[in-house]
Amino acid sequence: MSLPGFTVDIDQNRYLPEGGQKVHAIVTVTTAGTPSAAPIAGETSAEIIIVDCSESMMTPPGTFAEAQAATAAAVDAIRDGVDFTVVAGTDIVIPVYPPILSLAVAEPQTREWAKQAVADLEPGGMTAMGQWLRRVQKLFTSHPAQLRHVIMLTDGKNENETSDELAAAIKLCEGAFSCDCRGVGSDWEVTDLRRISAALHGTVDAVPDPAGRTNEFSAMMLAATGGQAADVALRIWTPQHASVEFFKQAAPTVQDLTSQRTQPGPQTGDYPVGVWGSGETRDYHLCVRVPPGTAGQETLAARVSLVTASPDGPQVLGEGTVRAVWTDDEALSNSTSQRVSP
Repeated sequence: MSLPGFTVDIDQNRYLPEGGQKVHAIVTVTTAGTPSAAPIAGETSAEIIIVDCSESMMTPPGTFAEAQAATAAAVDAIRDGVDFTVVAGTDIVIPVYPPILSLAVAEPQTREWAKQAVADLEPGGMTAMGQWLRRVQKLFTSHPAQLRHVIMLTDGKNENETSDELAAAIKLCEGAFSCDCRGVGSDWEVTDLRRISAALHGTVDAVPDPAGRTNEFSAMMLAATGGQAADVALRIWTPQHASVEFFKQAAPTVQDLTSQRTQPGPQTGDYPVGVWGSGETRDYHLCVRVPPGTAGQETLAARVSLVTASPDGPQVLGEGTVRAVWTDDEALSNSTSQRVSP
């Protein structure tokens, strides 16, 4: 797999007051180049569009028609050659196009057939978004695409399953695909959509105005399936007696990644950061707790590496270090990096 060049930059105030234990840093990850209009050679992409067809989409009037129009715009935005499917979500998942639960190759004719099938949909039944996610995850499991993306179009009213059931479904899908959620109608509910998008490295927003729909969906799909590096993680190593307090994405969107840590080795944690494309920059806020020190003492607080899987094992794409220096100079210890807000 061909990978873009990465840089990892650390911005911090390394000075702590005597006895201080929390070290804050902003980790900025940047890929080289400019955004590309197509995925790099060798990467395969798959797109699944879920349109909410439950009874709640019947009110306010016009909500379901808006969902159908948004789904058609999303279908129009799929690039030629990308495998895709459209499914209807109620308390189960129903194939829309192709008519059996599988993926078709996007081209003018298949996009037209998909839009015709969407136009024939009618709402009915309950809502179970966790079931949608589970079915999509199962479908992706049998598909070879490296870059896998879901668009969920819904009013967010998940009335047919518990919060714990949805949480279990989200956990199952972490790392399997990215998911962007778009709220449909004038009274869509954001809470569950935010949970889904945050865990699955996507975004949540209202469906855009008709004039901007195709452009927004095109940009969304390019960001997800036009990426050049999939399954990337930030690996944080801390010395003995030090530990990560929290790790969050700070920009361009805010996502708490602390609970998504996996542990590949002693004192080491991996935090998934999704798919990357050329010319992309993201900021992460890292807080490390270290043993207290005295003035003049210095220590390495953390080593941050951007890694991706390869046939020969984890490949390091970029690296930086976080340090701590204790001082009795209040001017030094009280100085705060403009980008770090503890």
